[in-house]
Amino acid sequence: MNQKKILLIDDELDILEILSYNLEKEGYDIYTATNGNEGIDKAKEIVPDLILLDVMMPEKDGIETCQELRKIKELQKTLIVFLSARSEEFSQLAGFQAGANDYIVKLIKPKILISKVNALLQLTSQVSDNAKLIEIGDLVIDKDNFRVSKSGQQFLLPKKEFDLLYLLASNTEKVFKREEILEKVWGNDVIVGERTIDVHIRRLREKLGINTIQTLKGIGYKLIV
Repeated sequence: MNQKKILLIDDELDILEILSYNLEKEGYDIYTATNGNEGIDKAKEIVPDLILLDVMMPEKDGIETCQELRKIKELQKTLIVFLSARSEEFSQLAGFQAGANDYIVKLIKPKILISKVNALLQLTSQVSDNAKLIEIGDLVIDKDNFRVSKSGQQFLLPKKEFDLLYLLASNTEKVFKREEILEKVWGNDVIVGERTIDVHIRRLREKLGINTIQTLKGIGYKLIV
């Protein structure tokens, strides 16, 4: 079994040490860099499955680094997740606009971070190479640009609704259990009621007119082609 490779880019050596220790215990191959330029060179060399990236760094900040990483063809499948002390909304929006898959605030507990990393990499392993653009009938989901269209009509969905739709569409043969959806879409660091999923499913059906999201009572949901 091939071990997943994770690249940590952060100028704080204690953060690199703590993250490396905890992630190596999970069986991941860990590589580190202390600034953006070094991180870009290392990413080209090892082609990691996941990059955890700080925002505030010398020489080249995380936003610029992410933008450059997203231009590298070999890294198109690599997940990029910001791990930053900056929690302002504009910082998070800048991160997503630069091409990040997720944005995590550094106050997160190590066990929860590990859970998020596991979920992200597990989801990636379930999705085919071409799944950044999923087409199911007249429904098109563009993961790179967070866009959804149906019968040519464009929809701008809130992130959680988009993530939920993308998860269901990533494997139309699978029934996603409610607890799995909560973990992969909302994560273990957020406490939400089970009705939250029902509300988001209802909103997706209302907005997109999707009748192919099947509810399996007491179990979960499935997207039927």
